Amino acid sequence: MVPFAIGGIVAWAVAGLALLPFRHALSAHGHGDWLAICLAGFLWGFPGLAVMIKHDGNRRRRRGR
Repeated sequence: MVPFAIGGIVAWAVAGLALLPFRHALSAHGHGDWLAICLAGFLWGFPGLAVMIKHDGNRRRRRGR
């Protein structure tokens, strides 16, 4: 599960960086929130990553019994 969480964080970061040069055009057309959405997706990925690390650890421990 950890690779999926990392992939999501990277995807949001890439999307945000790709939109960054167009921030003025996005704002002019009423889509200025897209950068904030990318930032939120990136930041919310870290708690998700922590949950996935804990989940994987618990699964390994259960299978080890």
